[in-house]
Amino acid sequence: MAWSYGRTWWHLCLSLLLCVFICQAPGVNLLPGEKINYNLVHSWADKLGMELFHLGDFITRRKEVQESFKEAKVVSRNGASIVDSMAKEIEMMMDLKVSAVRRIMDTAENTALSHQNDMADKMFSYYNAKEMLEPNDPIPPIPTPAPDMDKDIGEPLIYVQPKVLELTPRPEFHNTAVNFSVSSVHVPVNVFDRASDVIKAIQWSENLDQIFRDNYKNDPTLSWQFFGSSTGFMRQFPASKWKKDVPVDLYDCRLRSWYMEAATSPKDIVILMDGSGSMLGQRLDIAKHVVNTILDTLGTNDFVNIFTFDKEVNSVVGCFEDTLIQANLGNIRELKEGIESFKPKLIANYTAALTRAFEILEETKSSSRGAQCNQAIMIIGDGAPENNRAVFELHNWRDPPYKPVRVFTYLIGKEVANWDDIRWMACENQGYYVHLSDTAEVREMVLNYIPVMARPLVLGRHDHPVIWTQVYADIEDTKLSDYLWDIKQCEEQKADVLEYWQVQDRMLHPKEMARRAYRRTKESWNQPVDSNVYQFMTTVSMPIYDRRENATRIANILGVAGTDVPINEIKKLLSPFMLGVNGYAFIVTNNGYVLFHPDFRPIFQGYILKPAYNSVDMIEVELLDDDRPPRDFNPVLMTIRDSIINQSTGSKWMLVKNHFDEMKRVARIKRQYYWTAIKNTPFTLVISYPEQYGVSRMDIRAEQEIHRINIKGTNIRSFFDGKRWKIHPDWLFCKHSNRTFRTPETELMFFLERMSEPGWHWPASRSAMPPEHAAAMFSNNSSTGRYPSINDKESYYCDRQLMQALVFDARVTEWFSKNTSFNSKDDKGNEFKQRFGVTVAFLATHSGLTRWHEFHSNMPEEPGVGETFSQHNKRAIDEIWYKRAVDQHFIREESFVYSVPFDAGESNSEILVTASHAIFHNEGGKSAPAAVVGFQFQHSALYKLFHNITGNACAVDDKDCYILDNNGYVIISSRQHETGRFFGEVNGAIMKRLVEEKVYKRVIVYDYQAVCFDSKNDNNASNTLLSPLYHVMRLGKWLLHTALWYIVQLVHWTPGVSAYSEMYLDMNGTEPEPEHDDNSQVKNTAWLRYLTLHRTRLKSCDMQRELYTLYNEKDNVVYNMTAHACERPFVVLPIPFSNLILLVIDQLCPRDPNLVLTVNPQKINYHFAVNESLACYKHAREFNRVRPQSCISRHANESGIKLCGRSCSIYANLTLILLCHILSRWL
Repeated sequence: MAWSYGRTWWHLCLSLLLCVFICQAPGVNLLPGEKINYNLVHSWADKLGMELFHLGDFITRRKEVQESFKEAKVVSRNGASIVDSMAKEIEMMMDLKVSAVRRIMDTAENTALSHQNDMADKMFSYYNAKEMLEPNDPIPPIPTPAPDMDKDIGEPLIYVQPKVLELTPRPEFHNTAVNFSVSSVHVPVNVFDRASDVIKAIQWSENLDQIFRDNYKNDPTLSWQFFGSSTGFMRQFPASKWKKDVPVDLYDCRLRSWYMEAATSPKDIVILMDGSGSMLGQRLDIAKHVVNTILDTLGTNDFVNIFTFDKEVNSVVGCFEDTLIQANLGNIRELKEGIESFKPKLIANYTAALTRAFEILEETKSSSRGAQCNQAIMIIGDGAPENNRAVFELHNWRDPPYKPVRVFTYLIGKEVANWDDIRWMACENQGYYVHLSDTAEVREMVLNYIPVMARPLVLGRHDHPVIWTQVYADIEDTKLSDYLWDIKQCEEQKADVLEYWQVQDRMLHPKEMARRAYRRTKESWNQPVDSNVYQFMTTVSMPIYDRRENATRIANILGVAGTDVPINEIKKLLSPFMLGVNGYAFIVTNNGYVLFHPDFRPIFQGYILKPAYNSVDMIEVELLDDDRPPRDFNPVLMTIRDSIINQSTGSKWMLVKNHFDEMKRVARIKRQYYWTAIKNTPFTLVISYPEQYGVSRMDIRAEQEIHRINIKGTNIRSFFDGKRWKIHPDWLFCKHSNRTFRTPETELMFFLERMSEPGWHWPASRSAMPPEHAAAMFSNNSSTGRYPSINDKESYYCDRQLMQALVFDARVTEWFSKNTSFNSKDDKGNEFKQRFGVTVAFLATHSGLTRWHEFHSNMPEEPGVGETFSQHNKRAIDEIWYKRAVDQHFIREESFVYSVPFDAGESNSEILVTASHAIFHNEGGKSAPAAVVGFQFQHSALYKLFHNITGNACAVDDKDCYILDNNGYVIISSRQHETGRFFGEVNGAIMKRLVEEKVYKRVIVYDYQAVCFDSKNDNNASNTLLSPLYHVMRLGKWLLHTALWYIVQLVHWTPGVSAYSEMYLDMNGTEPEPEHDDNSQVKNTAWLRYLTLHRTRLKSCDMQRELYTLYNEKDNVVYNMTAHACERPFVVLPIPFSNLILLVIDQLCPRDPNLVLTVNPQKINYHFAVNESLACYKHAREFNRVRPQSCISRHANESGIKLCGRSCSIYANLTLILLCHILSRWL
């Protein structure tokens, strides 16, 4: 007993001694209730910060780099001068393109006139883009036996052997194989190329090849040149094979915006669709096809609405009632969805429908809305009971012979007897009548309205409006996005079924289903700004008129001439070097839409175009930092937008939110904007740069210019020795017009050699003067009257200011890539390499030069990890690490910015940490970013360093330690899978506290270019009542599912599949235990419900992201706060010389595991009314726009044209037509 008492006393004394020892230990002063020692955490942060800083300081040699730029000077950046200079460069380039198109137009009109009496040669051989062969292609056999008659065209088929042509891939044509000797012809599937009018136009238009070649010789920067014929074919230069994006060739040049807008002036159109009970079955299908085809012919300068009429007249989209809407992709899609669900009901009231249409058009014109040019009513029905002459007299015949509204009528159905009245409506109102009996002829017949709308243009003859289109992608058809999305959904279902065969019910586990759903949703967030999948462009085009003597009786338009202008070619004229880091330029159209912008994201999931990709308004991408709710745009921004679309010149500064790095980071900065018009176009150029560091820029002194260096005998090529350097691949340093180079670096070295030769001179401009302008200028100075082309005068261009800066940067940083400081004898360098796993050090300058130095090899020219680095990090000031380093300079000047990939925790390979630091040059009270230095090192080494500093304190169960970056992403965690993730998803409760205590600031960023997925299934109760077959369809669906279930079970038990399944289970090591419960039958069919394809359609929508950024106060009071039990179960401290914070958390305190903060996009709920959509919401808040300057909508001689209609097929049998006419009169 005494022994037991003594033992207890001894333990008590020992415990007291230990407590005293701990409490008196240096740096460990625990306050009451404090479980996390503030001073200890502070020492960790300081030590880690110093270790990393010394590493970066030594590896990057930042002080030496800064010293290298001391010879440069700092000058002010003049935004007004820059935007004016860029606009003039773009204007001159665009004038060149207009000049080329005008020559095609003139040649086409003259050639057609001179060949008007030629006979059509139906055996004429031409380069058919879909059929022509290359030299090694096998010649297809002649079809045997040849069919005697083609049922559709009513004449014998003609076979002409395809022509052979040698093609060579060219990078300037997106690596398409082309031939510059001739042009090729594309004929749509709905056009018969051997029809007399078609083959005759193909014959005479072959003479355009010479002007195509001359244009290209005068301007080798020309892209595709083409002539789109009104008969349907398109002649394109240079010749190339036609590539199909979809199994069926859907392309028709007459449906492209460049053709439609050039062939007709802007138009207001009301489409009236007969809703009588007779419009069912095939008639309804044809009518919907007609409406969709009409909608496909409209562009952003047109306005439209669709009304269905029975006893009442209703808009197919309820919120578009009594108005016309702009025919952009988003609105057109909304109208198509509305007409898709239309069901005919009662007797049609034509009088009410026509009255309503005229009233809307009159109100639109009087209120100065809409296109304010051409107006038309399109009537689709199966016959009118009367001609409604009184309505036309009241609304359209007030000012004879002028009739302001054209009427086009489309009579639907084979067995239609009464066609006189509906034909009369078109013929008496300067329109056109068409009779349709099959969906196959719809497109060709609908397109007949375009030549009619073009009559005033043709009759005027001399006025050829120049049309510039909105940005668009080089695809065959706008419906390609829906096709690709359907294909993707089918592929996903196929993958699901195959996986189910392998893993069975494990696939249906809630966590597994959630993981798969999240993965697929995450794919939709992939919205690359730059993509090689599509080439985006604008096109300049011009109408071509028939100038024959009898043309006034038909006013025929021959077609449209045009040439593409790739957006990337325009961007090369913008001199991003002059705008500096985080500076950018963009172009805005007369409608307020961006032609291009750094935040223009037309693609999602990497390869699918968004539904309304080319109607992104500038105020939807320039996000003001004003904390206003979504779509409540700041009046200041609206005023700036009005000034821009009116092509004024101005400037303004604004506080904005710039998101970057996959929309997962945000910066709040003050930006300066300048804008001015690009003359003779509907475009306005805008430039912007940060006010904090964009007002000044680096420049060289006179003695450092290239020609002075050459005079001294220095070889400027020597500044670019070795292979450890790259230049910005998208910048225009020097460009040769007639030569192509394997890499930008090879091209640069070619020009550096040229600069060292005698007689070198700098070109005055990037674009040569248009030949007709040059002819006038040089006619007085040349006895021959010959003027120089690009080839004759200057076959190259160099950006003088950029090249001077690049050579200077290369000279002063030549030492960086060499192994002078990091050789095998350098003990400190070896220590850092081994301790931190440093792989590469790099340097990027403001002139677009990137240098690097590898640490894995001492061989000077041996390719190593640096090659991998340079493949992904060669864009200098456009790299994320460059931009972040420059921004960080004004927060903590000496600091480095550290980052890891967002998916680092999911990667099985070694994680690399990227660190970067900005180098600024100061002179005369001004400073400008000169370069950014940085390095990459192994994440495992950083974790080991952190573990060594903290000991085991962060490895115990009661504490969690994190290192977070300035946007809240995890850099270090004890659980590696959390690396790179947003901390709010790891611990939402603590992240919420960090926001509340103003460690982080929440910044809401709106995404007005998002895509959502609406179900295609219509579950509306009214639809069920209206359709008696609904329940029959449900029964059929159930039978199909049941049959599918039995088939899969049967396949599952076949020997092959069973063996495969067992092999899969053996590989995974576990097999799910058999289920023994009463719900087995339910589980047997649960997979069927899960794997059934629930089709969705793409839909434009608005989303928002809640992003986070550190408060920039250096002495933030929160960093002095200690932990206090569970009231404040953490300590947070900044890590010196970095963009990082150290966070230590008491894990024993309870927290809400369901509280999650995410940076993932969330759909914005606008609380729409019933049957309202985002398109309705935007329409109610539509922005100002400026109408195109050209409007030709009337001509005095048009009333003399009597041609106003045709029926059935173009090549209909004359006997059948006469028989139909006789029967219709007799019956």
